Amino acid sequence: MHRRRAHASRTFLWLALAGAVVAGGAASGLTLARSTPTQPSTQVAVPLKVITTTPVANETNVAPDSPIVIQLSAPLTPDSPMPTLAPGVPGRWALMSATQLEFVPAAPLTPGAQEVVTIPGGPGGLASTHGRHLAQSQTIAFTVAPGSILRLQQLLAELGYLPLTFTPTTQPTSPASEAQVQEGSFSWRWPEPPSLTALWAPGTDNVITRGAVMAFEDQHGLATDGIAGPQVWADLLQAAATGQSDPKPYDYVVVSESLPESLTVYRDGAPVYTTLANTGVPAAPTALGTFPVYERFTSTTMSGTNPDGSHYSDPGVPWVSYFNGGDALHGFVRPGYGYPQSDGCVEMPIANAAIVWPMTPIGTLVTVQ
Repeated sequence: MHRRRAHASRTFLWLALAGAVVAGGAASGLTLARSTPTQPSTQVAVPLKVITTTPVANETNVAPDSPIVIQLSAPLTPDSPMPTLAPGVPGRWALMSATQLEFVPAAPLTPGAQEVVTIPGGPGGLASTHGRHLAQSQTIAFTVAPGSILRLQQLLAELGYLPLTFTPTTQPTSPASEAQVQEGSFSWRWPEPPSLTALWAPGTDNVITRGAVMAFEDQHGLATDGIAGPQVWADLLQAAATGQSDPKPYDYVVVSESLPESLTVYRDGAPVYTTLANTGVPAAPTALGTFPVYERFTSTTMSGTNPDGSHYSDPGVPWVSYFNGGDALHGFVRPGYGYPQSDGCVEMPIANAAIVWPMTPIGTLVTVQ
């Protein structure tokens, strides 16, 4: 009995000591071997990364039908916001694979434009299925190759801005290839004077093309400089896609310095109006050649220097169409017409100039011969 009581006392003491350790810990001066629960390891989440882009940053001469591809380091979530393009291009972004985004265009990149692709980052940007996101937004800028003269002419002809038609023998392989040269042929819409037909050459810059570009610019509210820059290409491709053809007839002016001097307007290949005219005197001749009308006034003040060095300022000159520097078609009162009298302009009786003026919109070609 005594031994059993002693054993019970030892058991009680051990439990009491264990309780003291649990309650007081290190303060009790006793330690107790025990296992520590394993803590989950903390790892820094690696952000989503852009691995490659096509085109690469600062690339030049990128084809207008070039694909835009972004390769990522991890799969995207289905609701991730998509990149943006500036200037905007019709189309959409699509996941071509779990980690690859590609822009599917509904129109070509604008020839000559600098395109900027913005890939959104931060908490609201691209996010992966692992909860990782692109740390910050990234931009990729590249420059699209200039449009070709031949394709420019093809589009202008298709839309009626040239005195020629273009008949394609092949069709664009995709909407993005609309800015690329198409196979086909040009033909004259009407029998035109040799002074006009001699100026045409497909695939080369020429005054017929510049005049057509100026007419297009004028009808679309652009600066009429005759240069097919990015905005002209953007509007031209849009017009081609929607069938916005030139609603006006094709007018052409021939000024003859053979006595008696005259001016003839051709409309759609046929002469529709002829009047006597005056060109520049020998000391201030009217330049020979072909030039597009670039500025017009129903009435304006014309000033300059006479051949003898004196100055003139003539207010209220009517029906003015400038075509080469300070040379213009306009009305002017003279005792007679049909021989050189001006300081370089092409003068007509005022009533006749009023008839000619509506037939000389911006871009109309004027040949002095």
